[in-house]
Amino acid sequence: MAEVERELGLSEGLLKQWVRKAKRDGEAAFPGHGRLKATEEEMRRLRRENEILRQEREILKKAIAIFTQEPKRSTPS
Repeated sequence: MAEVERELGLSEGLLKQWVRKAKRDGEAAFPGHGRLKATEEEMRRLRRENEILRQEREILKKAIAIFTQEPKRSTPS
């Protein structure tokens, strides 16, 4: 393996790491074509959903602050 890694310009131990990953995860180890593992895709979706919820919460906080302010009274001049 070390010789093949050198010939391909790969870092030492990378092939061994890939073999372990392939044995552990099967075809799901290297989904390729921009596809993530199911767990990684779920994490990505949940992070995005969490960000949207944070933004919505901030908007609601600002709206509450605006609507709970005392109205400004104009004084006659």
